[in-house]
Amino acid sequence: MNCHRSLSAVRRLHTIHARKLLYCDYGEPSQVVKLVEEKLSSPQSNQIVLEMLGAPINPADINTVQGVYPIKPPLPSVPGNEGVGRVLSVGSDVKNISVGDTVVPLDVGLGTWRTHGIFDASKWMKVSSKLGLAEAATLLTNPPTAYRMLKDFVSLKPGDVVIQNGANSACGQYVIQLCNAWNLTSVNVVRDRPNICDLKDSLMKLGASHVLTEEELRSTSLFKSGGLKAPKLALNCVGGQSGMEILRKLQSRGVHVTYGGMSRQPVTAPTSALIFKDVQLRGFWMSRWSKENATNQERQNMYQEIIELMLSGAVKAPAHKLLPFKDYEIPLKKTLDMKGFTGQKFIFTFGENV
Repeated sequence: MNCHRSLSAVRRLHTIHARKLLYCDYGEPSQVVKLVEEKLSSPQSNQIVLEMLGAPINPADINTVQGVYPIKPPLPSVPGNEGVGRVLSVGSDVKNISVGDTVVPLDVGLGTWRTHGIFDASKWMKVSSKLGLAEAATLLTNPPTAYRMLKDFVSLKPGDVVIQNGANSACGQYVIQLCNAWNLTSVNVVRDRPNICDLKDSLMKLGASHVLTEEELRSTSLFKSGGLKAPKLALNCVGGQSGMEILRKLQSRGVHVTYGGMSRQPVTAPTSALIFKDVQLRGFWMSRWSKENATNQERQNMYQEIIELMLSGAVKAPAHKLLPFKDYEIPLKKTLDMKGFTGQKFIFTFGENV
């Protein structure tokens, strides 16, 4: 990672002049989010002072500012659920985190869109400094969402088939890579577009077994003459017709998991699939799982496995663009475009020229 600072210099810091984004009312981010300054001093006994290194802009962050996300933080609030920081100082009672450590949040709503901050140490987890900035900054949500959906709904073994729509989304890219790492066959569905060949090629390079457009899925013989087993699991982040089409491909007693609704259309199911194939329709929300398993060892085991896969190169961050914090208005406007949700992820970077 960049932004290294000597520990001796860190220890000499007494007052930090920090900058952060803040909103006092719900609304469109480009209108309600403002850049403000604050001074930080020493942490209390259970706190840590962080220098932020990177923080992504996710759809959930935008929806939270708009006031339409299920989690509504008290106002005024600093946006940003994910990120990675370096510890500048620690309180007297902090035991598991030290000055110089690289840390990522264990909870949402901490407000990561800032250059520096004082946080409760228990809300952060130490990670390897060898992790790439983009991998560390986006560790909280999409990788574990993909991980849990592949682990918790169906017992999958090597060779089993998983189908998903929105396959070029950030979470979709992690599903592809985890399936590849675990020897699962992934069928990945995307919207048609002018550069569809380039998109298909990029997903195949990530480890996708098959990539189809929504139109190709409707007429494919992949599960018939193609010799591929029907999927056990379908992962839906689009809804509407797209969600129905991947449900149709499930084998008997397969499971269809919805974790997003990019089309803003309801999830529907053919009556025949429910009666004659006994498919299940389920939902998944990573924030709820994390809250329910906050102290569960399984959560730590999951992050450790994901980090090991990242360090080995088997899993990498989704397509992204790094932007200096001073240019914060650019991603806020672009992320509001629904098409932006399926493109590259914006990640704030923090350095001398923020």
